[in-house]
Amino acid sequence: MKKSLLSAVAMTALVAFSGSAWADIIVGVAGPITGPNAAFGAQLQKGAEQAAADINAAGGVNGEQIKVVVGDDVSDPKQGISVANKFVADGVKFVVGHFNSGVSIPASEVYAENGILEVTPAATNPTFTERGLWNTFRTCGRDDQQGGIAGAYLAEKFKDAKIAVIHDKTPYGQGLADETKKAMNAAGVTEVMYEGVNTGDKDFSALIAKMKDAGVSIIYWGGLHTEAGLIIRQSADQGLKATLVSGDGIVSNELASIAGDAVEGTLNTFGPDPRLMPENKELVEKFRAAGFEPEAYTLYSYAAMQTIADAIKAAGSADPETVATAMKEKGPFKTALGDISFDEKGDPKLPGYVMYEWKKGPDGKFTYLQQ
Repeated sequence: MKKSLLSAVAMTALVAFSGSAWADIIVGVAGPITGPNAAFGAQLQKGAEQAAADINAAGGVNGEQIKVVVGDDVSDPKQGISVANKFVADGVKFVVGHFNSGVSIPASEVYAENGILEVTPAATNPTFTERGLWNTFRTCGRDDQQGGIAGAYLAEKFKDAKIAVIHDKTPYGQGLADETKKAMNAAGVTEVMYEGVNTGDKDFSALIAKMKDAGVSIIYWGGLHTEAGLIIRQSADQGLKATLVSGDGIVSNELASIAGDAVEGTLNTFGPDPRLMPENKELVEKFRAAGFEPEAYTLYSYAAMQTIADAIKAAGSADPETVATAMKEKGPFKTALGDISFDEKGDPKLPGYVMYEWKKGPDGKFTYLQQ
């Protein structure tokens, strides 16, 4: 009895060892795959999947292949927690995601407790990397950096304008608006309005009427493209001649679909466009040949997968905590965003934010063009 039990245990251990020796490296990709922000979810998914395919085609990572599993958080913190717990159950050890700061922050705590390393391509709220967690990294910038650039720009270019600061009450939207307001105020410019609206709102008539009464000509928006597009379109319809200025949350060509021609002249901050880097020419063409424009966070997601793979190679191990140490100590890593190294918090050393203006592109469609 004891002998057969021992044999069974030994056989189980042998199978387990055998399986781990040839195991895939399971990477979860999490974001709003459905819902109003699905355009950004598609960017994260397509970028990460293409990076994994390219890495696997080149031989994988330390002899192992990357397997991608996708989680849909619908931009909802509670759903993000559910996705995180499912990733734990599925044996995920690395995550590319999430998109929203309000989702990434609580999800990262689940990951930290369960030995999972997270690299977000898009969550810009400083809190994400300011809590001293071992597992939080990003390939994008932070709102205190972005807000500083936006606030200084507003103070320089629109110092005599009446500016309204509007946000969507989320960690990302309000956080970015507050950082921009702080920088603008420090430069000597004070807003005439500061208001919060709810995500999912469709009718901004009352807000627009209030801005008209205040003589607003510049709207700084902290939030995503869905509400921004409606504010732009409804402002034009109601005779409010105001330029909307925002951040990286509106960098989707869907903004033009929502706002229509009124989108022309809209301004936003974002990092330098990686599609314009000569070394990315073939990669960009690969996405386009597959029918997907690699705009906004697509190449940030691609770079997140690259850094995970290269840090595993540098560490000589797929243990997430060992890889986290390698990410901070073994860089820089070559990525689609250029060479990336990380500080002790997990923030990347990247070029600063620049300003974009929405204009008609060569194809006659409105898009954001780097100034």
